[in-house]
Amino acid sequence: MSEQQSGRFERGTDGPKVIMAGIDGSASSLRATAYAAGLARRQNALLALVYVQPVIPAGVALGAPVTGATEEIAEDLVEEIRASAERVKDLWQVRWEFHTFRGDAYAGLVQAAEELTADAVVVGASESAGHRFVGSVAVRLVKSGRWPVTVVP
Repeated sequence: MSEQQSGRFERGTDGPKVIMAGIDGSASSLRATAYAAGLARRQNALLALVYVQPVIPAGVALGAPVTGATEEIAEDLVEEIRASAERVKDLWQVRWEFHTFRGDAYAGLVQAAEELTADAVVVGASESAGHRFVGSVAVRLVKSGRWPVTVVP
């Protein structure tokens, strides 16, 4: 017997509570964020904007000190994303939070979705040609089968 048939249906408690959008400053991630904001607004859900700051292994730098430079670039990007989100929040009229995680994009988004108890994940389609061969973050999230995933072109 369903909840509606038993008379225990609770108005306003169905639907997602947290919609997570992965954002990295790319055009597709910004479109994904706008799409997720619309979903969150219509569902009266929290929009969790997640930026995964990449960690570059020391060996990749070939001895050059890049840690400080990548930190500075990442911090600038985080501030730009925060400023953009702040400018449009009144247009969206949606509750939102901004979170930063460090590491590989896929692992960071998985960690974020788990910690934020996301009900849905929205990401932009990869803009890298190489991902056709090794698989994009979006494809890996879909294949994990842990959350409903929307990929925005």
